[in-house]
Amino acid sequence: MTDSSKLRLDLPLILPDVDDVEDHCVQRLTEALEGRPGISEAHVVRDPNGQPQLCLHYDQSAVSITCLRELVGSVGAQLSERFSHLTIRADGSLHARAARGVAADLRSVPGVLEADVSGSGSVRIEYDRLLVSAETLRAKVATLGIRTTGANALPTDAAPKIPPRPSRSGDESIDHANHDHAGHKHSGPDHSDHADHAGHDHGQKGAGGHAGHDHSEGGLLGEKSELILAALAGVLLTVGWLIERSGAGPAWLPTATYIAAYFFGGFYTVKEAFENLKARRFEIDTLMLVAALGAAALGKWAEGALLLFLFSLGHSLEHYAMGRARKAIEALAKLAPETATVRRDSGTEEVAVEQLKVGDVVVVRPNERLPADGVVVVGTSSVNQAPVTGESVPVDKRPVDDIKAALAAFDRVAPEHRVFAGTINGSGAIEVTVARRAEQSTMARVVKMVTEAEAQRSPTQQFTERFERIFVPAVLALVVLLLFAGIVIDEPFSDTFYRAMAVLVAASPCALAISVPSAVLSGVARAGRGGVLVKGGGPLENLGTLTSIAFDKTGTLTEGKPKLTDAVAMQGVTDDELLAVALAVEEHSDHPLATAIVSGARERLGDRAKAVVASDVKSITGRGVQAHVDGEAVYIGKPILFSELPGSSLPQDVKEANDKLVASGRTTMVVRKGERYLGVIAVMDTPRPVAAQVMAELRALGIERLIMISGDNQQVADAVAKSVGLTEARGDLMPEQKVDAIKALRKEHGKVAMVGDGVNDAPAMANSTVGIAMGAAGSDVALETADVALMADDLAQLPFAVGLSRSTSRIIKQNLYVSLGVVAVLIPATIFGLNIGTAVLFHEGSTLLVVVNALRLLAYKKGTLPASQVVAAIPAGATS
Repeated sequence: MTDSSKLRLDLPLILPDVDDVEDHCVQRLTEALEGRPGISEAHVVRDPNGQPQLCLHYDQSAVSITCLRELVGSVGAQLSERFSHLTIRADGSLHARAARGVAADLRSVPGVLEADVSGSGSVRIEYDRLLVSAETLRAKVATLGIRTTGANALPTDAAPKIPPRPSRSGDESIDHANHDHAGHKHSGPDHSDHADHAGHDHGQKGAGGHAGHDHSEGGLLGEKSELILAALAGVLLTVGWLIERSGAGPAWLPTATYIAAYFFGGFYTVKEAFENLKARRFEIDTLMLVAALGAAALGKWAEGALLLFLFSLGHSLEHYAMGRARKAIEALAKLAPETATVRRDSGTEEVAVEQLKVGDVVVVRPNERLPADGVVVVGTSSVNQAPVTGESVPVDKRPVDDIKAALAAFDRVAPEHRVFAGTINGSGAIEVTVARRAEQSTMARVVKMVTEAEAQRSPTQQFTERFERIFVPAVLALVVLLLFAGIVIDEPFSDTFYRAMAVLVAASPCALAISVPSAVLSGVARAGRGGVLVKGGGPLENLGTLTSIAFDKTGTLTEGKPKLTDAVAMQGVTDDELLAVALAVEEHSDHPLATAIVSGARERLGDRAKAVVASDVKSITGRGVQAHVDGEAVYIGKPILFSELPGSSLPQDVKEANDKLVASGRTTMVVRKGERYLGVIAVMDTPRPVAAQVMAELRALGIERLIMISGDNQQVADAVAKSVGLTEARGDLMPEQKVDAIKALRKEHGKVAMVGDGVNDAPAMANSTVGIAMGAAGSDVALETADVALMADDLAQLPFAVGLSRSTSRIIKQNLYVSLGVVAVLIPATIFGLNIGTAVLFHEGSTLLVVVNALRLLAYKKGTLPASQVVAAIPAGATS
């Protein structure tokens, strides 16, 4: 190009309803623009605030900027009109294999671009409106046995518009083709295509059942029907075995009880195998059925019945595991009350929470749950916010001063004024002005995001699914090969066939299929109950394996506001005199440092405060402040100020005191009254009280590098790092340099997490492996930008999140070792003569073991590390 230029346009303005730069529509946008006359390249970049922008490289001589803007707007509108997303929440959970079958069926529908289905019942579909409608897809989902009701609706079209979530440039192993598309819709004139009638009941009932049967209804015997039938099969198997061993009764009786055990144990297996074959899928259910029929053909009725009993029992426990994880999330949604008491002109009225409007005033009596997000306008109380933020101590609440300002900027309202739906009021009656509608509350958004996260496949889950696609055909080939073993060795065909069936049982990867999804769902659910939002298996696994965490300083490791830390009086001057003069002068200023001095001086002086009056207070730009006290000139400011003033220069003792404080990371101010130097006062953004304890817990959990990246000067960064026990501090960094620091850490260590507020730190978080945002409960931006959101502004939640993730990673590894190890041992064992019954016991036993192992995550407790281990991890010099 002869005259190349660049144009950057805000991506949210082009695709207003896309909240993820990894969304397929963003890729379609860039592909549609590249190659157009005058455009050489189109890609997505981020501005200094972390917001995504479309960057176009174009030739000014070939296309004008006006035409370029019109072209981009036209292409964006066409994409928004054409492509949409649908999220559906089923009434019940599905088996992992059945979920994969449903996803495969949905992907086969013309116009469906991508479909993901989780075992907990979350269905996410991306589709082309020109080829298929949302109603058609809902009908298709219903025919596959996914039943929904209005209670499970998760409307996202009502959610507030928020900045897009930064892309996770994280691990290359993550399959972006299956990235989260459920968080948004592309709305057009056709309102029937609202993306998230998530679970709206349109009256269709499952005609065929998904991969065999409808778990959301559970059959004639309710949700536990499969478990009941499996138990009946077990009882009949035991009875038949006892009769056979004792010789009691006629000879046909044991076989009859085994056949009855076949019926009950294989009831759902036959249905699922039939549906799989109709859909031209050869799943594990079919393998098990073939093996059971083979055992029956050889007269091994007891072994075949044992196989079907244990397989059915394992299947039902898989369903139970998914249901437990699902119910843990649904419990969050049920925390908010169904009705609210609204104050009207003439009194109060009870209305459904869905009818609450922004600005309504609700009355909350003692010990009631709050019905909506809002601000306190009348009364004082303490509120238990543990259901939303995980905070263990109730938070005191009092009325806000400016209601209009609070409603206009709810995210920035102080914690003592802000309340959330689902939290529990204490002993005081309060009145709350509603700031968000019910479907936009923090609780509703968390439930929605966790639901979407359930359908995201983790890297390990993607690996196991790829492995199964190769392994199952290989097993079938091995079984066919073993059927011809009689050509090589001299044995009856019945023995050859029996060996092949035993290998078929041994090699079926039942445990492998459930090992990862059960652990991920349990981990995500437990995190949600503890006030930590984890957006899928990918972040959960990555956080469980990384060994480096980077922290922003201000507001993350520190309180985020300066405090008076030191007052060093010179010889002949008392601390009270130094503080009294500083207080008298600084209370006339609204500078943050002045506010810190005033607050700290009043706290230290207490009842000893003297009535010192300052007059003629003037600011000295960039240096400090001057005033008159008791008829003498008073100067408070940086040391350099006194080299520019007439009079005595800075004494050596003052200079030494100042240098010592500066070396420890303080911001210092020298105080002079007349010709007397009263002393040096210092302020500092002090570390959070729990910071050192948190760092020690992280070290004990295996985090080797704890790095602070800060825009403050290096001395301040070093002082804070030493006080809390970090391994490294990097100061004097601009926002773009923080991004470079994160990239360098990733290059050096492979994986690194970034902890910040999710807003100012968005660029750095976007380039980390796992972005962790603190205080996300009231921040839409933080909820969207982070991979892991700590709902409370509490650094102490971080060890819980890391510990849970590490436990999840351990359990996933344990499950993989068990599932693959058992198969690796059983295949050669059955080839060399191990009978089907023993193979079944080990094979199905491993399935039960991985399910029970995964469910342990639901009981994970905070602070499980021994105190001695934490204390040992606190480095010398750190203060806790």
